[in-house]
Amino acid sequence: MKEKRYFVALDDNEQGVMLRCLIEMKNSLIREGRYTDAVDDLILKVAKAPEKKFKVIEVKNDKE
Repeated sequence: MKEKRYFVALDDNEQGVMLRCLIEMKNSLIREGRYTDAVDDLILKVAKAPEKKFKVIEVKNDKE
């Protein structure tokens, strides 16, 4: 069975925030003496994520 994949659209600022949070989590795990393998993998995925351009279509709701 194929694994599900999820895509998240982040701007540069949001990507930086996510990286800082993941690094903070990694440091916390290190202080606790726990494994950091999963967080390390996520840090690499977020840092090396390719840039993809896409269009955002805004739908106006007339009922509001």
